[in-house]
Amino acid sequence: LAALTAACGVATAATERRRLAAMTEGPFYPPQRWRGGDGDWDADLATVRRGGQVLQAQGELLGLNLRVLDTQGRAIDGAQVEIWQCDALAAYRHPSVAATPGSFDPGFQGFGAGRSASDGTLAFRTIRPVPYPGRTPHIHVKLRHTSFGELTSQLFVADDPGNARDFLWRQLGAADRGALALVLKPAADGAVRWQARHDLVLGR
Repeated sequence: LAALTAACGVATAATERRRLAAMTEGPFYPPQRWRGGDGDWDADLATVRRGGQVLQAQGELLGLNLRVLDTQGRAIDGAQVEIWQCDALAAYRHPSVAATPGSFDPGFQGFGAGRSASDGTLAFRTIRPVPYPGRTPHIHVKLRHTSFGELTSQLFVADDPGNARDFLWRQLGAADRGALALVLKPAADGAVRWQARHDLVLGR
């Protein structure tokens, strides 16, 4: 992940000053009390280590490079950033979702967390989000910091054809859509298939 974090220096101009729109966390945010039973909730969602086994996620790997800024463009150091999403089989990791063999990907964490560095950057290794019935591909994100409290939102894939049918995407104005749309590009190094660099802009 260090190499992904180092690549975060270039801001996404379209989202540089636009504050993230608050959005619902949905029904599948995994509660802390449930996550407490398993320690593998790091920033690499595509690798799961349990019981001496190392499992790799299905799907197309995505290097998600983020930078946390305030509305003045200043880096926010030490922001806690959580992401969660469904796996390549459209299943979430959540206590209400039955872990029936074959119905979910055991190589995908489903949830990950990290903290922004002094320059506001952090990186996740995950999968390109996939659709499930009623929703376009998206990644949930929750941010916490003493300077702004807590904000929950969702990140979408720019220009995905499913966005036009998604009820939450349709509620957003054009500027808010730009602040939440990930521009995915083919990765150059081969460690992941896709990469995205995106600013998360916060403020009161």
